[in-house]
Amino acid sequence: MTQKSITLVDYGMANLLNVARAFEHCGAAVRVVETPGEIVDAGRLVVPGVGAFSDCLDELRRRGFDDALRRYVDTGRPMLGICVGMQALFEDSEEFGEHPGLGLLPGQVCAVPRQTIDGAPQRVPHIGWNHLVQPESGRDWSGTLLEPFLGQRPAVYFVHSFAAQPLNPADRLADCIYGGHRVCAAIQRGNLMATQFHPERSGEIGLQVLRRFLDI
Repeated sequence: MTQKSITLVDYGMANLLNVARAFEHCGAAVRVVETPGEIVDAGRLVVPGVGAFSDCLDELRRRGFDDALRRYVDTGRPMLGICVGMQALFEDSEEFGEHPGLGLLPGQVCAVPRQTIDGAPQRVPHIGWNHLVQPESGRDWSGTLLEPFLGQRPAVYFVHSFAAQPLNPADRLADCIYGGHRVCAAIQRGNLMATQFHPERSGEIGLQVLRRFLDI
């Protein structure tokens, strides 16, 4: 059997070691790249991210990854964004002012509510384990990144203060419930996939997500 491989984008704004180790644990060969030209021949591409949205987008643009990622998605090959790597796919973010994203998906990145739906204060950032649920559209997970969890409510690990709000309900793959609010936890449109949660920090459930990505 040929070993599956992923290409991991290093633009200076992510903890690549944990992501790389998680994929290696799943049996993948991991290649870390620092220049846009190196992603041209990638079979599967992973874009993680931590920190402020504007800092991440500034670095992606400064290093020339913004246009390269758009061209990559157009090839139809699988791409996975993680945390801020998911948020970057959208049109803009309100974090520390309004900042443009990559515009690969319509929608905005907004603050996680600081009050529950009952008006009680709640902690932000949203940190810890939470369950994935189907979005209000009832989107079926068959054939998607979350196919292994059909009929389940798997628990995964989150660390974030902002979250994407997809304009197109069909892009929304999974939510979590925080303080009674639905928060977008994963998206998928064709070959473009992303998680707000951290698969590399979500134990066996997270590893199943990564294995599924390797199979797509």
